[in-house]
Amino acid sequence: MTEENSESPETSEPDFDELPDGDGVLVISKEGSILAGNLQAEKIFRSGFKRGEFLKLGQVINAQYLPQAEEALREALNEGHSRSNLVATVRLTSGLPVSVTYSIMPLYDMDDKITGVVLTFRDNNPVSSKAAFLGPLSNVEYDDLFENLAEGVFTIDRRWRITSFNKRAQEITGYNREEVLGRNCWNIFKSDLCQSSCPLKTTLETGVMRMDQDVRIAGKYGKRLSILVNTSVLKNKDDEVLGAVETFRPLISTEKSGQVAAPATTGVSDIIGKSSILSAMLKLLPDIASSEASVVLEGESGTGKELVARAIHNLSPRSDGPFVAVNCSALTETLLESELFGHEKAAFTGAINSKVGRFELARGGTLFLDEVGEIKPDIQVKLLRVLEERVFERVGGIRPISMDARLIAATNRNLIQDVRQGRFREDLYYRLRTIPLTLPPLRQRVEDIPLLVNHFVSRLNAKYQKNVRGLDPKVMALLAQYHWPGNIRELQHLLEYAFVFVKGPVITIAHLPKLQEAEEGPTSKAHPNDAVMREDELQGIIKALEKSGGRRDHAAKSLGISRSTLWRKMKDYRIT
Repeated sequence: MTEENSESPETSEPDFDELPDGDGVLVISKEGSILAGNLQAEKIFRSGFKRGEFLKLGQVINAQYLPQAEEALREALNEGHSRSNLVATVRLTSGLPVSVTYSIMPLYDMDDKITGVVLTFRDNNPVSSKAAFLGPLSNVEYDDLFENLAEGVFTIDRRWRITSFNKRAQEITGYNREEVLGRNCWNIFKSDLCQSSCPLKTTLETGVMRMDQDVRIAGKYGKRLSILVNTSVLKNKDDEVLGAVETFRPLISTEKSGQVAAPATTGVSDIIGKSSILSAMLKLLPDIASSEASVVLEGESGTGKELVARAIHNLSPRSDGPFVAVNCSALTETLLESELFGHEKAAFTGAINSKVGRFELARGGTLFLDEVGEIKPDIQVKLLRVLEERVFERVGGIRPISMDARLIAATNRNLIQDVRQGRFREDLYYRLRTIPLTLPPLRQRVEDIPLLVNHFVSRLNAKYQKNVRGLDPKVMALLAQYHWPGNIRELQHLLEYAFVFVKGPVITIAHLPKLQEAEEGPTSKAHPNDAVMREDELQGIIKALEKSGGRRDHAAKSLGISRSTLWRKMKDYRIT
């Protein structure tokens, strides 16, 4: 991607003496069966492999080199690592040994999950049959192998002219193959690095591969795209550079708009997401806000209950009044009573002055009682009296004070179970729970994770004075698969952890060891309430499937998750 050595884009007939014998390519599934192979693979192995067969390294690669090959294969499948320039001796069907140099690279699907590997072999002592295979630089026939790769791929010759351009490259850039073949790469991509430190230029000049380089390019219609680029040179058997190849995939960018889930009419600007389950809940907020009824927000810790409480307040006729929040689990019984109702001077030891309580401070506005399930029985009695009579007295006082505040409570406990066990008063439960509202956990809002990531990265960039532009797609795939026992709060803290250590513009899995450890050992990281949550989730899925008559697309829509997520959960719970 440089303007040096530019020449006319016209192509000429290939000179067979200068063409490489080329690399043999095999695509292997995660289970080990051969999915595809090119002509040069057949040439190297003398038709020794057939599509659908299982590749057993021990039967192909000499035992002297087998441990290295197995380690490289394991790293590619499990960790996404690539290995190149490995040397081995392979056995042909005739039994003759052939020395090859090979590379192993992970193969990703459209969801950036590892589905197999790509093995490229180069015969170190090739037979002279150059007309049998023209090589990737001049081959105008595109087989299924390259057309179905999840990454964009293009090659250039020594004159910087594009000589191949696969289907995925067309999808990412918007250009058709016919529009780019024969043209200089910088005229197509218009990268921000074309004039300075182009990774393709560096590879051609030094022979050093560049991996996961963060590059911005221009799509066909001028839209700026962030991509992760890998580059390597193409050489013939005499080690002469004939061109270069670049693979690229879209970067999960944090520069996209669309961080607000709620419709513009709701004014709920701090609630991030667009999933159907969240949107359905948000549609209820205007009607809830217009009433004076008490509300209980139920949901797991970290789901954003206070944000929803503030949204209800902001949409209510009391929006001009104060929003007063108190965490009921953070205070002792004596202090909580004083915080809620206030106290008079000398009401107890240490009360040297009178104090206004939260009920008085919230006059004309909203009082938010977070973790209401942690309130002790004695305070529950006094709270019930306030809700019924709409008056209260300060601790140590005798003057009745009228209550003029909307009450919203929140809890991550199962209050009805606490009622049955005598931990929470039944009459207070029903007095508070005039309008119950359940907040969905993050694992049911997988579609919202990219928007939440964008939101938090933007805030963390400002906080840490960094310029993180996105996440490696592998990281985003892990975020979508993770169970999120801590919900949105856990996601926020996870990204802040990454910000402490990230140096460049891309957050990779190396910056998130906690996430990687959790994926490797989910049992040891299990949340105490996981068994209950999984049972609730299982029953919810079964009911949705029954209601939809077994139609997964309808069931997924009612659950607020994607069809693929529902299918994954059905497999997890063994629902047939």
